[in-house]
Amino acid sequence: MFPSSRFVVGQVLKQIDWETARVIVEYGPGVGTFTNDILQRMHPDARLVAFETNDEFCSYLRGAINDPRFILLHESATEVATALDRLGLPLADYVISGIPFKTIPEKLRGEIVRKTHAALRPEGRFLVYQLSGAVRPYLESVFGQVRQDFELLSIPPGRLFYCAR
Repeated sequence: MFPSSRFVVGQVLKQIDWETARVIVEYGPGVGTFTNDILQRMHPDARLVAFETNDEFCSYLRGAINDPRFILLHESATEVATALDRLGLPLADYVISGIPFKTIPEKLRGEIVRKTHAALRPEGRFLVYQLSGAVRPYLESVFGQVRQDFELLSIPPGRLFYCAR
């Protein structure tokens, strides 16, 4: 595992309407490669809720990011809807995911995609960046239409999947 390239970050974050986005969710922030860029671009009234299951990454992020708009949860992405409700936040405008779907058990892949769909507001977007196409059938089965792009300037090339509720 290694951080995403600045090219992948740039391509994915171009999909976000920063003026209107108020609830952004990030799955698997790792060392904060996307997180820092999201916080720099986010509206002052927006919230970024990050789900991270790795103890070391959680510890690192708690020490590295000091922004009141950032909420780090040491929980699975499957808890997205209940966590937003618990935090008193509305449904998400965007969910960004770099979790490696190819290495996740099949049942869990489907559960994450279904729960993400339920946690998005109408017209909300799920933005997924991967090294493989393993997630695409799960996205199509829940979201229907999925737009795919590639970031060839990244090594290895990134696969980008965009879908809307």
